[in-house]
Amino acid sequence: MPQTTITIASRGAGLYEFTREATDFVSDSGIETGVLTLFVRHTSCSLLIQENADPDVRRDLDAFFARLVPPADHPSMDYLVHRLEGPDDMPAHIKSALTAVSISVPVTHGRLALGTWQGLYLFEHRQAPHRREIVLHLQRD
Repeated sequence: MPQTTITIASRGAGLYEFTREATDFVSDSGIETGVLTLFVRHTSCSLLIQENADPDVRRDLDAFFARLVPPADHPSMDYLVHRLEGPDDMPAHIKSALTAVSISVPVTHGRLALGTWQGLYLFEHRQAPHRREIVLHLQRD
């Protein structure tokens, strides 16, 4: 069962597409039918399958999550205790808890079974740049 780890260097909060890296990994494996499991090894970012055609979707998702979970120094977040790494730290953990750190995608005919407009994204929830590791594990049926 093939497995690899890819690293994504974020430039701060936002969505970073890595569909090409996952597609290449599956293609290089020679596996025709199976499941690709993706797992991000961090607690302040997450993974999404999302539209990759219109960049407005990514902007709107960023804006929605910023409104849903504002920084810890916002008056509505006064109840937060964990603030060791700045005002974006605990909100990043909350956003990660609301989304997913692991996703699975079927592999059919040697390709990811993603829809026409679907892409794989790292969703960085911190404001500062980070290096994020994503484990890709491909299991043959």
